[in-house]
Amino acid sequence: MTGHEAGTAGAADTARPCYDAIVLAGGAAERLGGADKPGVSIGGRALLDRVLTACRGADRTVVVGARRATVRPVRWARETPPGGGPLAALDAGVRQTSAETVLVLAADLPFTGDATVRRLIDALDRSGREAALLTDGDGRDQPLVAVYRTEPLRRELALIATEYGHLSGLPLRLLTQELESERVAAEPLDSFDCDTWEDIAAARARIREHGHVLDEWITAVKAELGIELDVDIRVLLDLARDAAHGVARPAAPLTTFLVGYAAAKSAGADAEAVAEAARKAAALAERWAAETGSTGGSGGPGDAGSAGAKGEASS
Repeated sequence: MTGHEAGTAGAADTARPCYDAIVLAGGAAERLGGADKPGVSIGGRALLDRVLTACRGADRTVVVGARRATVRPVRWARETPPGGGPLAALDAGVRQTSAETVLVLAADLPFTGDATVRRLIDALDRSGREAALLTDGDGRDQPLVAVYRTEPLRRELALIATEYGHLSGLPLRLLTQELESERVAAEPLDSFDCDTWEDIAAARARIREHGHVLDEWITAVKAELGIELDVDIRVLLDLARDAAHGVARPAAPLTTFLVGYAAAKSAGADAEAVAEAARKAAALAERWAAETGSTGGSGGPGDAGSAGAKGEASS
């Protein structure tokens, strides 16, 4: 899928770079007691589905591993032999790709998102090198959080297979040491992976922290409903507050639902349609609250809710 990025005012749109994605979802998960690691739930979503959301800009996504239900359409591949390790899995995946660039991610990265992917692709484009690898806080390369130029990747995999007679069980460093690579320093949690139950518990706790829980929830709901629309959450929260305080508490969720419904029915069902519907509803809530105040709190259908909400807010 080729999109366009908005440029500066008056400038022509520039084509976004196209790429394919390979997600490695095999392995025995020995440190999880053989549990189905890609299917483990973090924030109500399987680990694999969280990683697939980070790949949503890819033209084609190939998952190397056992078939399963996924939140996004993918192609499936299997390494030879099954469980043959990351080089064998990469080889199986890259055979299914056609773009000049491939994004490679492990399936156990709960916090790797669009921003990480974009930084890697931008670094590869700027550098002109054969790969861009994320490096963790200790400076270690993360070859399964990386983008590669497809032809050098295929070349090196073929050379390794020729030299050793196979790819099964061989370490990733045999690949990365031969490629001209750009290093990209990881942001916090970019390369956090879930190898143990302690890691999974830490990831589950982190997404419930006050500073993250709302974004995590909205992302999960959008994934569950198949919605890719990005809206300004603050606009909707402000609307919900105004409706709760100026009308009645139940008005908050009902109003935001109606805003979404109105936006979906509009000719341009996009983020601007949501914002416009929210502005109209917020203005109505303000007019409603003003009338309630001018009558001294009598006669309006939202008087009790409004007084209660304001009283609680000030306590």
